Amino acid sequence: MTTQTNTSQTGLKQWLTSDAPQSRWQAKCGRVWLGWVKFTENKLAMIGLSIVIGLILVTIFAPLLAPYDPLAADLTNRIQPPGAEHWFGTDQLGRDILSRVIFGAQYTLLIVGLVAITAAPVGLLVGTAAGFFGGWIDATLMRITDVFLAFPKLILALAFVAALGPGIENAILAIAITAWPPYARIARAETITVRKSDFIEAARLQGTSNMGLITGHIMPMCISSLVVRVTLDMAGMILIAAGLGFLGLGAQPPMPEWGAMVSDGRQFLLEQWWVATVPGIAILIVSLGFNLLGDGLRDVLDPRGGD
Repeated sequence: MTTQTNTSQTGLKQWLTSDAPQSRWQAKCGRVWLGWVKFTENKLAMIGLSIVIGLILVTIFAPLLAPYDPLAADLTNRIQPPGAEHWFGTDQLGRDILSRVIFGAQYTLLIVGLVAITAAPVGLLVGTAAGFFGGWIDATLMRITDVFLAFPKLILALAFVAALGPGIENAILAIAITAWPPYARIARAETITVRKSDFIEAARLQGTSNMGLITGHIMPMCISSLVVRVTLDMAGMILIAAGLGFLGLGAQPPMPEWGAMVSDGRQFLLEQWWVATVPGIAILIVSLGFNLLGDGLRDVLDPRGGD
């Protein structure tokens, strides 16, 4: 049985690394395999991937991992230091900080996920349209993009949240509104480099419409660069969301959002350090994980950034 398994694994590896793939599916699988092998050689990228996977698992199994109800207050047990009963201590209302950090991971993943799936497609569509059509369309779309890029993301997000009102839904919308311009710039640059290529002209001669050229030929070529940029930007999204929560404009009490937890604990920072430090460390670790993962994906997906 062991010999058969080893033989099967060897045959699969040979199939994936074949220099002459017999089908498009085999070629795609081979590229994915080679990319994964290159990715695993980057130890820091693997650490980042482990952190992100850990965040996802904590989010999924939060009700099982949290030892206490994150919203249950116990004023007789307030500001308790880390110990056997409460590993990370309790806050000013006697709530278990470990449980609140675990459930806070859900809001963090929700924010970065929703922002990524809304801002990235908008930026991709705007950038490819500007780069493909050029002329006044390019000028108009890029000037709008420049207006958004002229302001720091946090300041612009603060302005939108102040106009829309506090709350995690409005915070997500504000971050998404401020996140799309860099993706539009990347997509535009990629589009300009390929819009006059031979394969685009061949597709045009076959009767493919402009929208078909953009969605079927140009957008797929922009995906790899966009994935890298989105992954790297997720750390910034987390910090902006934490900043909004810290200022009271993001998730509202008693929701266990990390930025709001840091804000609640700042008045106890000198003596009861754990109240603000523990959620701050969670923000640091997750942001570092996304940065390391983005660096690893850049090495794999961007041929110009590799060795």
